Amino acid sequence: MKQQFAVFLVRWVLNSFGLWIAVRLLGTGYQDVEVTAGFWGFLLAGLIFSLVNSIFKPLAVILSLPAILLTLGLFVLVVNGSLVYVSLLIAPGISMSFINSILTGIILSLVNYIVSAAVEIRRSKTGV
Repeated sequence: MKQQFAVFLVRWVLNSFGLWIAVRLLGTGYQDVEVTAGFWGFLLAGLIFSLVNSIFKPLAVILSLPAILLTLGLFVLVVNGSLVYVSLLIAPGISMSFINSILTGIILSLVNYIVSAAVEIRRSKTGV
């Protein structure tokens, strides 16, 4: 149970960091991104996204499985983008369009992938 909570905390921080990166990357060139949140706003948005992602993503993937199979997995980008969009609708201080939410979902996936790969490399070197 402690390990699951620790993993959730790490995902929360990573999602907050990924949202910050996405807003910085997308906010410079697009007018569809509005940010009035500071550090605590991004932490709150990361927490909301982590909760929405852990609760609703399995259900959303199961319900959209025919579309995911038909598009050879590309519809997962839309599922992730919709979860980001719903999370940012709930979170105060950050708002963006649906297209930018899809791009943010891609950025969050990349950040999580890079960190997960780094943790796996570290685990394999330490033997844990």
